[in-house]
Amino acid sequence: MMATTMVTKTALFAILLFYMCSISAEAGPAAAGVCYAGCAAVAVACFAAAGFTFGTVPGAVIVATPALAACNSAFGVCEAACMAALFMPTP
Repeated sequence: MMATTMVTKTALFAILLFYMCSISAEAGPAAAGVCYAGCAAVAVACFAAAGFTFGTVPGAVIVATPALAACNSAFGVCEAACMAALFMPTP
């Protein structure tokens, strides 16, 4: 039950990060880089909450573990949202 709660909190944080990156980023490539770093930090925290180390887990284990699949999916959505920041005008 605790792992599910942590994944839920992490998913909510990922959604918050998504909105922060997509609404307030106006620095072009620099903002995209910051956004990507934020996504990775959330993914690392999400994997840690599930008891795994991000970047060391084989794909088959990620697919077979619901908590890791949710972390991986949120990471993909967050990274895709950062693409919007990449095309913002650089002041």
